[in-house]
Amino acid sequence: MIEATRGLRGPRLLLSVAVLVLAIALVFRSLTPAVPQMADDLPTSIYDITVKDIRGDDIELSEYAGKVLLIVNVASKCGLTSSNYKELNVLYEKYREKGLEILAFPCNQFAGQEPGTNEDIQETVCSRFKAEFPIFDKIDVNGKDAAPLYKYLKSQKGGFLGDGIKWNFTKFLVDKDGKVVERYAPTTSPLKIENDIQKLLGTAS
Repeated sequence: MIEATRGLRGPRLLLSVAVLVLAIALVFRSLTPAVPQMADDLPTSIYDITVKDIRGDDIELSEYAGKVLLIVNVASKCGLTSSNYKELNVLYEKYREKGLEILAFPCNQFAGQEPGTNEDIQETVCSRFKAEFPIFDKIDVNGKDAAPLYKYLKSQKGGFLGDGIKWNFTKFLVDKDGKVVERYAPTTSPLKIENDIQKLLGTAS
């Protein structure tokens, strides 16, 4: 540095020193390994995830190991509500004893069609739609506050034109080993999934 700046005076000396310091800093920066930006940590299995039921109690999804799961984001005031609840009830009554569980997660992200509290939702679902399958805590399925379960489901089965959930009553089918095997659009009626459920249950004719 002494040799490089010999003969320089005043502003020229200061400028040369500044350039040299900047060059050294850039060299050190290039030698320092970049730290990758941390992505959301996803579980390795659906059975590693804990959710909350409609009363706010923790439920480990490992409790459903060995079951076929149909996971649905539901809403009480959607045009698809009545038909979906009706057909989900049919499937649950028909296949519950054979190993099917339907897990319903209320969500208010689509046109505000699930505005009530958990207590309101439970009352509506039980009294109006007569649902006997479990209803869970109201959650977000998209965005930064999306529930870990839905981050995982979307990572396993992307959708048409992107992975985000498009509307109420998107459905995910999970086999007995916890593998997400299929994703169905909101407009796919539950009874159209019956053959796929039978195959996973081992009851297909």
